[in-house]
Order: sequence, then structure tokens, then C-alpha cells
Amino acid sequence: MVNPGYGVFFVSDSGYTQNMAYEVTATRRRPKIFDELAGQDFVVATLKNSLEQGHIAHAYLFSGPRGCGKTSAARILARSLNCEGGPTATPCGVCPTCQEISRGASLDIIEIDGASNTGVNDVRQIKDEVLFPPHSGRYKVYIIDEVHMLSNSAFNALLKTIEEPPPYIVFIFATTELHKVPATIKSRCQQFAFRLIPIEMIASILKATCRETHIQAEDEALFWIAKESTGSLRDAYTLFDQVVAFSDGYIRSALIREKLGLVGLDTLNALAEACVENDSTQAFTVIDDMIQAGVAIEQFITDLAGYYHSLLLIKAGITRESLLDYSPDRFSPKVLEGLNKLQLEHALELLLTLYRDIRYSIAPRFELETVVSKLCWLGQWISPLELRAAIVEAQAALGFPGASGILGGSSAVTGMEAPGALPDASIPSSPPVQEKLPQEPSRRFSSSQAASLTENFDRLMAAKASGTPPQDFAKPPAPVYNAGEPSGSIPETGIQDPRIGGSIAGDSAARQRGSPDSPQLAPQVERVLQVFRGTVVREM
Repeated sequence: MVNPGYGVFFVSDSGYTQNMAYEVTATRRRPKIFDELAGQDFVVATLKNSLEQGHIAHAYLFSGPRGCGKTSAARILARSLNCEGGPTATPCGVCPTCQEISRGASLDIIEIDGASNTGVNDVRQIKDEVLFPPHSGRYKVYIIDEVHMLSNSAFNALLKTIEEPPPYIVFIFATTELHKVPATIKSRCQQFAFRLIPIEMIASILKATCRETHIQAEDEALFWIAKESTGSLRDAYTLFDQVVAFSDGYIRSALIREKLGLVGLDTLNALAEACVENDSTQAFTVIDDMIQAGVAIEQFITDLAGYYHSLLLIKAGITRESLLDYSPDRFSPKVLEGLNKLQLEHALELLLTLYRDIRYSIAPRFELETVVSKLCWLGQWISPLELRAAIVEAQAALGFPGASGILGGSSAVTGMEAPGALPDASIPSSPPVQEKLPQEPSRRFSSSQAASLTENFDRLMAAKASGTPPQDFAKPPAPVYNAGEPSGSIPETGIQDPRIGGSIAGDSAARQRGSPDSPQLAPQVERVLQVFRGTVVREM
């Protein structure tokens, strides 16, 4: 009986079944014509046009990542050149020459492994062989794979041959490291850069392979295989064969996670939600369950970092599944709402640092649990730059140009220089110079510093609401006018010059109605003050 795509089976007289002529998927589905090359539209179009116009070069250089079709394209080109109906862009595949090339039995197609034939003597043998015309075909084609492995002496010996070969000789070089090929070789070849194959295209090819072999598969499972192949179709076929071996005819994502020790999106959502809710007990339970299930700590960190990276991309408006690994609607809305962009960036930074440090740790699990504990109070973490912006916003709401020093001083608490007075909105001025933001300091906030900042801010807010200057603070500095204008000071009534943009005294009824004079704080400021009043701001 025949199992499509997986060899020919027969039952012997003794009654047992044997597997004959099994071919792996990568070999069985190797492209036979140019149109079957996936993801290489430019290469295919250029080679087909050259063949149709009869513009055949004497040397080609194919470069690109592994498993993207370089060797396959070289064999198709050799078949196109020697087909009985050729040179043609569409070799027939049925003539004796095409069949010999497909079986690897053609004497006119010589494939050489550059990694094992690196010496100058091997190249000298090629120089002697090119003097003889092809045996039965139209061209004698030399396909040298991994050509960058040749020695400098071998490259030098090959220069003259590939520059002026006999008219029936064609060289096709393939390499994954183009930068190692000498410029003298590149200048004598037509260069074609092969690209990584898109994940969506690999997934569709795997789906077609499943239909051909009568295998059922979940779309999510095939998408995971395509993602893990990182743009290499050969890697995708190899992983596909491995998954088929333990899937019993039905490829499921849950089975893949169980057999290969992977972390699913549901588990990552549960862990991230526990962290957003500051539930360290549940977070540690999820970690323990994953480790007990056989998930490697390095793999767990990689998947968790990829999860937060996907959340950061969603915050930036990215919705492509190939970048997010999953559909955007499958990520937890609670996590997306609970963390802002700065917090996601900090979480990703923590995990990337953890992955770099884990190799030197005596207890990788402890390192992981420590970072997850930090992620549990990530919602309370405030970047020093975010704090600085909140203080500037508070100055504007209070109407005190020098309020940054009154609030405790950026340099005293945050380690930053105090921002200056706000510009006069009513007087035209030149465009402001873009201020270079300082780097985030490494200082920590103590409880006394946070309490002092909160107390001072609350007193200023009370003074603002009552219309009287604060008792313990100096008066704000007098406004500075342009040259030729009289300078003024704040009257005893507490009313500032309108051009300063603020007023301490005012109509309390108007404030209750929500007049522009009443202090309106941005949500960012309110969040900072809430943290000051309830917790100690900590550096992670």
C-alpha cells in the first residue's frame, strides 16, 4: 500500500510491514521549476527573462540565508540550460536530460561541496576538467556550494577560469556568507540575493503539504512551525517532519507544547495578569507548574520576553500576526490596560537582562522568580523621566514658576536639575530650544522624601484653592518683562500679572465652576501623587 508522501510500504510473506524509499519532506518537495521557488520573486523573474532572451552568463553567485532555495535554484537553472527543449525558462522534466539531472546522475552537472574541497589542488582539477566539452548536454555546469569556504589560494586559482571560461561552461556559486567571498570573485559573477521567506507564506506551504499527505493540522500549530523556522523553508520542513512523528496524523498546538516543552499564550496571559494584579502567589504558582511540566527556564524567559515585546508592539499600533506571533485579540486586555509603554519597555529590559545573566547564575530559578516578583509591582513603577514631566505639569497647575524648588527640588529628590519658569504664553517668543533630557538616575526614594514631597505639594494645592500665598514659602519671583517695559511685582492681594499665566487669589465660586484658574492636573500627575501618598517610589 502507499502512504502519500511517506514512502512505499509492502507486506512480506512473513507478515510484517517495511518502509521503502522514504523521503523527508524537504527532499520530496524540492522545487523542480522556477515558479515553485517560494519568496524569491526577483531572482525568478530575472533568471527566467535571461533564459528567454538567451542572455546566459558564465558565472552566477547566489547568496542568502540557509534553506531559502539557493541550491534548488542552481539545479533548476542547470536543468533549464540542458533541457532538450532549451535553454528554456520552463524545463519539461520528462526528457532524459531532465530526469538524469533530477536523479543526480548527469555527468554534465557537477556539484562540489566548497567546505570539503577548499584547497588549490581541487580548483586545479576543475581547471583541467573544463577543457573537455559536456558529455551529452548543452552546457557543463559546476555548482559549488558554500563557496566562501575556499581558501584564498583556491580563489586566486579560480579567477582566470571564471573570467574567460569555454563557452559551454557555467559556474554557479552558492554561499550563506557573502562577505567572505573576495571582491575579485564577485565582480566576475552575476549576483542574486535570496531573501528569508515570509512566515505567512511558509504556513500556507505547510498547509498545502498537510493536504497532500492527508494530515490534519491546526492553523496555530502550523503558524508556530513557520515562526520557529525563522524564514527557512528547509528548517520548516524538518520541524514539520519531527512534529508529524509524534502527532499521530493530527498536529495540535497543545500537543506540540507538551512534547517540546513550550509555553502557550494562555499561560503567559495568566502570568502577566497575576503580575498586573500584584498577585505574586499566583505568579509563582504558574512558574512552578511550567517548570514541573518540563519547560526549560531559558525557554520560559524567551517566551515571556516575546510576550511583553508583542504587547509593546500592540501599544505602538502593530497588528500583524507575523510580528506578534498571535492574533492581537488573543492577548489579555487586562494586561494591555494595566501597563503603559514605559512600563512594558522596562519589563522587557528586565527579561533581556535576565536572559544574559542566567548563564552565570548558581540558581536560575531564583533569578527568574526575582524578576517576576519585580514584574508584580511593575504597575507602581514610575520612570524618573515620567516623574520629572509630572512635576513640570504640577508647576503649571499651581501657577508657581519656581514651584519645582518648593516641591522638594528635582535635584534633591529625583537627582535632576529643576526646570525653569514656564514661558509667558501671552508674549510671542522665539521657538524653544529642544531640551536634552537627562538620563534616568539610579537614586531611590526614601519614605521621608516621598512624604515630604507629598506634604509640600498638598500645602501648595491648599494655598492655590484658598487664594492665599503659602505661609512658609517665599513669594514667587517677580515677572521679567521685555526691555523697555516696567517691571512689576506681585501685589499684596496675591494677584499676578495676567501675562504670567497664573493667579493665587480669585473668585472661589468661579473655581467651583471649574474656571481655568482652578488647578487641573493631568492623569499622569494624579498617578504620581497617588504613588507618593500610598507607597514608596522604588527603582527596579
